[in-house]
Amino acid sequence: MGMHWVVAPRVFGAVVVMAAVAVAAAPGRSARQRPRPQAGGLPPAVTAPAAGPVMEVARIDAKRRDRVAREAAAIDEALARRWREHGVEPSPPLDDAAFVRRIHLELAGRIPTYAETTTFLEDPSSAKRDELIETLLASPDYVSHFYNYWADVLRLAERPQRNLVLEPYLAWVKDSIRTNRKYDEWVHEMLTADGLTWEDPAVGFQLRDDGMPLPYVDNTVRVLLGTQIGCAQCHDHPFDHWTQHQFYELAAFTAGTRTRLNAGMRQPKPGKEARPVPPPEVRSLLRDAREAKGKKAGALTQFIQANATVVSYHAAPLKLPHDYQYDDAKPLEEVEPELLWGTAPATVRNADGREQFAAWVVSRSNRQFARTIANRLWKKVMGVGLVEPVDDFREENPASDPELLEQLTDLVLRLDFDLREYVRVLVSTSAYQRRAVIHDPTAAEPFRFAGPALRRMTAEQIWDSIVGLVARNPWSVQRPTVAEVAEVAGIDLRTASIDDVERQFDRFAARFAPGPTQRRLTQTCGYRGQWLMKASEMPTPLPLGHFLRQFGQSDREVIEGGRTVPTMPQILAMLNGPITHAMLEEGSVVYETVMEREPDEAVDVIFLSVLARRPDEADRQAAIDEVMAGDPATGCGNLAWALLNTREFLFIQ
Repeated sequence: MGMHWVVAPRVFGAVVVMAAVAVAAAPGRSARQRPRPQAGGLPPAVTAPAAGPVMEVARIDAKRRDRVAREAAAIDEALARRWREHGVEPSPPLDDAAFVRRIHLELAGRIPTYAETTTFLEDPSSAKRDELIETLLASPDYVSHFYNYWADVLRLAERPQRNLVLEPYLAWVKDSIRTNRKYDEWVHEMLTADGLTWEDPAVGFQLRDDGMPLPYVDNTVRVLLGTQIGCAQCHDHPFDHWTQHQFYELAAFTAGTRTRLNAGMRQPKPGKEARPVPPPEVRSLLRDAREAKGKKAGALTQFIQANATVVSYHAAPLKLPHDYQYDDAKPLEEVEPELLWGTAPATVRNADGREQFAAWVVSRSNRQFARTIANRLWKKVMGVGLVEPVDDFREENPASDPELLEQLTDLVLRLDFDLREYVRVLVSTSAYQRRAVIHDPTAAEPFRFAGPALRRMTAEQIWDSIVGLVARNPWSVQRPTVAEVAEVAGIDLRTASIDDVERQFDRFAARFAPGPTQRRLTQTCGYRGQWLMKASEMPTPLPLGHFLRQFGQSDREVIEGGRTVPTMPQILAMLNGPITHAMLEEGSVVYETVMEREPDEAVDVIFLSVLARRPDEADRQAAIDEVMAGDPATGCGNLAWALLNTREFLFIQ
């Protein structure tokens, strides 16, 4: 039609938007003076449908549906018993409109499209909820969404240190989700992998804390076993029974991990750890890089160091610190490896320390491993863990429902650590498919899961939902594969000359340096300084001013650092940011879906596209009045933008 929407903040009908904030943010400017989006501003790569399949995702077993129903019913029965014991009234069931929105946000990390919503609402089948769950669990969007979840837990970053190239590790995590690899298998591989990141990408887990062997142990136990032992690095734990000696005993299992190519060990100073010394060939290349390459010297040195970062294990003793002050041992005394609880499986008792540690962590007899992931994903789905925080299991912090937690742990074990199947059971419960309820973390009574806790979308869910209103193909760019990194990153430092290294570095920089990466993304899917692509495929971490960081995406420095706390920059980004303008451009999904329709039908389409429901009578009349007040294109734009700025859009009911 050749018309472009101009959006004005309004308060009309039952739809409340933040008009006062918009005026405060731009004093002296009329709401209808907001700048128009430029015609044809959307890149062709995102407005055209994908040319082929985005990725091949592991299929889900539809024949298992009856068993899933029984497992879900058992969870519901356990919750119902607690409701009766404590006089809890369960929340009302979700209607189909609320369900289709929630389940897309839960499993796909975005709101449903207009077509997805209407297809589901018009489907008369009694099995349509089960079918939709199965479809979403086998979709690329599921891979993207759960990658975002694990990126926050595992602190996935491409360059956590300048000499680390961890893109292969990030690709490996994504691929483990795509293929639905068993959780205990990929955890064991992360804990025992050897080599360069582009040879065995799972080494990225050990390299994430490169040079910090004690924090590595602390972070590993927090993430995988839900136990905080970090305080015991320096002294006996003040709030738990772990001692400093126990911490060092556990750390002794992984003390032999090395991360440098054929490294010898420099004689340490008293109280310090031995430091790796690179072999002569690497030292020579580093010297040549520093002396001969001018401004490129720093980057070239880091490239050499990345190729010399090779994980391996060589048995080595661990000593207590020089300032150890407890009576059970002396400073600088060697410690014998000892587990925090239980024993390592008999099959690894003669293996090296790292292998023993890994086998103990993932052992089926170590219920804490299964218990921790059962609780983590329960919180992911229901909004609150049975143990909170999820990494603080201890006697003084018991589960709100210990019997249910053990029931869920048994389920994880029966499913043989198939986490996707476990999530399938959780979202199939009637408890999950009830209206959300308010959770007060300061309440004296534990949360009883009368329904899921009311939550705001994560930064990634908001971003992917808005991008889905714009782009027919939000997958125009995907993060690089292991093979793509290996092709330009790997070089044999034992035989290479400095000229060989420089040529390979130039190839690597052309593909993965920040400048070329940003230019390539801008050329492919750029719009007014933003990249219209999946959050999971973005460079990470993003700069502070990016929309995702404004809405709380983690900087990947701390475990589960993402936040959903409201801030003023978030409001301004929704009111005036370029990403919301993109939705109103000619060629966007919502624009093309709406503009050929009559006003009353257009109102329904906009509500279904943004909120996944039809308007009630008050909303409908106010919306039609807005659409018909002047140019219909402008009115439709006003309505779509206003709905985007409601609490109903930002929160998951």
